[in-house]
Amino acid sequence: MSDQRKDYGKRPASRDTGARTQYDKPYGKKPYQSDKKSYGNGEYRKSNAGKSYDGEPRSKKPYPEKGYSKKPFDRDEKPYDRRRGRDEQPKRFNEPAPVENERDEQPYLLIGRNAVREAIKSGRSIDRVLVSTEHDGSLGEIVTLARERKLVVREVDRKKLDELCMPFGHGGKTANHQGVVAYAAGVTYCEIADILDAAKEKGEAPFVIVLDGVEDPHNLGSIIRSADCAGAHGVIIGKRRSASVTAAAVKASAGATEYVKIARVVNISAALTELKAAGLWIAGADMDGESMRSAAMKGPLAIVIGNEGEGLSKLVRDNCDFLVSIPMHGHIDSLNAGVAAAILMFEKKRQDAE
Repeated sequence: MSDQRKDYGKRPASRDTGARTQYDKPYGKKPYQSDKKSYGNGEYRKSNAGKSYDGEPRSKKPYPEKGYSKKPFDRDEKPYDRRRGRDEQPKRFNEPAPVENERDEQPYLLIGRNAVREAIKSGRSIDRVLVSTEHDGSLGEIVTLARERKLVVREVDRKKLDELCMPFGHGGKTANHQGVVAYAAGVTYCEIADILDAAKEKGEAPFVIVLDGVEDPHNLGSIIRSADCAGAHGVIIGKRRSASVTAAAVKASAGATEYVKIARVVNISAALTELKAAGLWIAGADMDGESMRSAAMKGPLAIVIGNEGEGLSKLVRDNCDFLVSIPMHGHIDSLNAGVAAAILMFEKKRQDAE
């Protein structure tokens, strides 16, 4: 291969000839060209005002050929589901999803040996009894009673019972089922007149416990249990802002809900008026009341227990005939609602015995 390079010719020197080529032009901006139209003086905008880019008159209504509708936006007309191939209507985002509570569809649940035993002995309608595979003395007695009544008894794992009782626990813990639960019909509420009739049938002065806003189901169950032990003829609770007789309340009552009549009313003050018309005295439990030792609690009486934190409401307090208190001797000046109710009940029975 030849090392000789092709000579393309030498570039003429501008110094020698004085002539400039196209390669010798200085770098920089191009000279101003007078043939181009200037846009800086506003003459173009003024002369083309109201015209489109092609010189035609500009329409005042944008996009007239598409014919956009002014129909208001409707979420249901979005074709999302049609694009996905679904036939159902699209779901609204502002509609809450339906919440299904499994406990609402299940029969009433009785928890614990005492509650199940008393329900069986009282002849209550029971669908089935679930017991753990590990039997001891008292649990075997319950199974025997259930089979004598020809009830359905099923042995299940203890973990299954824990799962059933988890929603009814106190303080986030599983309710102590003691190895047995039973599905039964819910408690049947009665009327105030039924409580008064029960006292009349026994030939006793009516003794009623009224709960004004007791919210803890465990307190409710404890009061029902004490009411049965003290010989009360019934318990009256409110429908609003009050605990109802749930499985937790039945468990805390140790089966006393099978024997104590429970009335559920809309207005506690109206219930007190009805009791007054029947000849009962109304005693409200209050810290500022008269000592229970000197208060007259004999005869037909209704004891009113207030809310755990706020006590008696103003209207209920005003409807009471007198207020009664429990003497305190320690550093704490109040008792649990269930404990206070039990003390007042047995003080009333003590005065009746005298």
